[in-house]
Amino acid sequence: MTFPDTVPHDLPPSDDSTDDSAGDNDNNKPHPLHRRLKSFVKRAGRTTDGQARAFSELGPLFLIPYTPEPLDLTAAFGGRAAPTVLEIGFGMGEATAHIATVRPETNFFCCEVHEPGVGALLKRIGEQSIPNIRICAHDAVDVLDHMLQPGTLAGVHVFFPDPWHKKRHNKRRLIQPEFVTKLAQHLRPGGYIHCATDWQPYAEQMLEVLSAEPLLRNTAEAYAPKPEYRPLTKFENRGIKLGHGVWDLVFERA
Repeated sequence: MTFPDTVPHDLPPSDDSTDDSAGDNDNNKPHPLHRRLKSFVKRAGRTTDGQARAFSELGPLFLIPYTPEPLDLTAAFGGRAAPTVLEIGFGMGEATAHIATVRPETNFFCCEVHEPGVGALLKRIGEQSIPNIRICAHDAVDVLDHMLQPGTLAGVHVFFPDPWHKKRHNKRRLIQPEFVTKLAQHLRPGGYIHCATDWQPYAEQMLEVLSAEPLLRNTAEAYAPKPEYRPLTKFENRGIKLGHGVWDLVFERA
């Protein structure tokens, strides 16, 4: 794989100025009419020199700018027609890079707004010569609404989403009925949604919401065994050693 000379990069800013990380004080919660569903919780982070180089060298090849127009997925992957999986919130990209490597027959369209995470995944793409990943540094809800067509996705991965683990924050979690319906409608028949979390209350809520979606069916009686393609990350291994659990849920489009 060859890469172009240095090219400036420009990540599109989020169009939502609401900071959901304001704290646990209920008085700080915005009025429901002024809030909209989004796929991330804002957090600051510093981009390293290596990540900045990855932006400049690899961004022109692997970053897809957000646009409120339907995206030609085949063209986005350089003319490669393959089943496409949407990865929502890939963090620092460790699991995403692994999955794309062990599933080379699949295209992975990945959404993440945390700039150091985007840079980290770009760096992994370069170091491991991974051709089947494209990244949109934008809110996944907007991407689903405007860029991706219904009935086109082979799968969706939502691994370790920002938890909002306290019960009174359940409506601030990403896996809500409205969003699950949106995801299900974007799956082609036989497509799947795979969620994973290390917060048991969040796992219970995700199981309830996914089970209530009429377009989906659970592939297990409740929680699913961890599919082989999802690796144990350093973070997850550390949690397991401390006695924390991890719950996987895999649902298919009926």
